[in-house]
Amino acid sequence: MILPMKDIPIIYDNNDILVINKPFGIAVQGGEGVTVTVIGILERQTGKKIYPVHRLDKDTAGLMIFALSADAASRYTRLIGSRSLVKTYQAVCFGSPQGTQGKILLPAGRSGQEKPGETSWKLLHSNGTHSLLSLGLGTGRMHQIRIHLAATGFPIIGDDKYGDFKKNREIRSSAGIRKLQLASVSLEFPLEKRTAQFQIPLPDHIATACKALGLTVQS
Repeated sequence: MILPMKDIPIIYDNNDILVINKPFGIAVQGGEGVTVTVIGILERQTGKKIYPVHRLDKDTAGLMIFALSADAASRYTRLIGSRSLVKTYQAVCFGSPQGTQGKILLPAGRSGQEKPGETSWKLLHSNGTHSLLSLGLGTGRMHQIRIHLAATGFPIIGDDKYGDFKKNREIRSSAGIRKLQLASVSLEFPLEKRTAQFQIPLPDHIATACKALGLTVQS
């Protein structure tokens, strides 16, 4: 399905970087069979060359940084590598973890190329069978959050790669929840001699799922 070329919400623009709110279901960059990309939309929208400095999966929504020059891309890529960028995600998962917070220390990354990974989690709300979690990254492995939550018995709802396929089918039928329930909701990083923080509310498809499951969304 080809998605319409709608504008992407730009949260911040200082002529050096953009902070944007990536919609669900759009790939950041092109690839085989990909005709609509975040970069392509932003370049049409701004009339400028756009440089990615980090990634989000196609089906993960939320905050991202893009650079407006090769120099800015290099600087912000180094910043991310130095762990100066703090990213916070929220996810709706199957199950209810014991305790209110913890860390997952397990390998993650491309199959056959896994490296040590660290994900911190905090329980925001649970109905006993589903939970809303806040998640932070200690490392930045590919699909890290999805892999870690699945490996510990709390797969993200709607995850068609690492999730519980049977439960996904059941919740799709019973509650109409189809999309991956994972979003990047906060970014914090050094910007112009200060610490900047950008936050967004949960995307509509996740807020709607939380309501259907009786989970309280924290503002």
